[in-house]
Amino acid sequence: MKRALTILSSILIAGAAFARPPQVVTGIEVLRDEHFAPLKGKRVGLITNPTGVDSRLRSTIDILASAPGVTLAALFGPEHGARGDHAAGDRVDSGTDRETGLPVYSLYGKTRKPTPEMLKGIDILVYDIQDIGCRSYTYISTMGLAMEAAAESNIPFLVLDRPDPLGGVRVEGNLAEKEFESFVSQYPVPYVYGLTCGELAQYLNGEGLLAGGVRCSLTVIPMKGWKRGMTFSETGLPWVPTSPHIPEEHSPAYYVSSGLMGELGVISEGVGYTVPFQVFAAVWIDGKALAGKLNDLHLPGVLFRPTSFTPFYGKFKDEELHGVQVHVAPGDGANLMSIQFLVMQAHNELYPEKNPFVLADPARLKTFDRVAGSDSVRILFTKRMKYADVKPFLEKDINGFRKKATKYMLY
Repeated sequence: MKRALTILSSILIAGAAFARPPQVVTGIEVLRDEHFAPLKGKRVGLITNPTGVDSRLRSTIDILASAPGVTLAALFGPEHGARGDHAAGDRVDSGTDRETGLPVYSLYGKTRKPTPEMLKGIDILVYDIQDIGCRSYTYISTMGLAMEAAAESNIPFLVLDRPDPLGGVRVEGNLAEKEFESFVSQYPVPYVYGLTCGELAQYLNGEGLLAGGVRCSLTVIPMKGWKRGMTFSETGLPWVPTSPHIPEEHSPAYYVSSGLMGELGVISEGVGYTVPFQVFAAVWIDGKALAGKLNDLHLPGVLFRPTSFTPFYGKFKDEELHGVQVHVAPGDGANLMSIQFLVMQAHNELYPEKNPFVLADPARLKTFDRVAGSDSVRILFTKRMKYADVKPFLEKDINGFRKKATKYMLY
């Protein structure tokens, strides 16, 4: 009886929370409130995934499929697929959507850019995906490549805007360099760029950063109520996992704090366990000693605690690992990107014979450079394994980017 009452209480609390209107109205809901005017009488191609939902968790696919005067003609799926049924890095094949019967074209398989054949009969491309505000997360690469395809096929491109879960103030990291351009560094923006996906689309388009300098006919449907300093919890919107290892609204911050180091594959960042991107662990680490060194740095908004765990899957499956869990306070106090470098610095002071750059597979080093957007990050840091040596490089482009980006800000 007590358990039943507890469950009922939880349901009532959740229902009350959803009964309250969110502080932020997303682009899809603004579009609906405007009676889908930009899409009336058009055949629509929709680029989306499970994060494309309204505040009641109704899919943008279903909303547009039933919108009066709108013909939803095709779906386009990024990494993980339009319905989110593929693991990270898995090839996604084109096919047919079981729910609507519409063709689903993969943008994470044979091609990552819509082809003219895919766009045949499409009058407008619509993009509605929750971003995480970090350059190496592939959804923005999909967006940019789709914008290029739209420009080349003379098709309008419409972005339904959503919050940046890292906020609109934080900017961290160097610009990606041309020779390190890849699907995880598709465009020359900082690692953390402090723009919504709609603002970023305007920046890429306005600055001529799409391939060949092409510009698409771009429209952004802005949100209502979003402010640049908001945390995601302050929006009142439900968080839908953007991928299997970004399960919570705070996950993007941890992704930035450890994901680059995780590319080396030597120290676990928690992928394969219940706290992805929130830990730094290996079989040889003394968690108490590492936590002590790191907490002695007195990083604003960051604390470390010793932890031990055994991953359920992945590279470190069934190994007993020890290390630290990082706890980051909400807001803009912490420099997220610096955390992994400071962890590797402290780790090197304790275990110089376990240098992750020496132990990493050469292919992993190349991936690290692509994600970092430059080999200078690795070269500068590994001279002495000191964050101070790479900090100026990571910060050199921030002010210039902020100045350029200001004119594309919608909020």
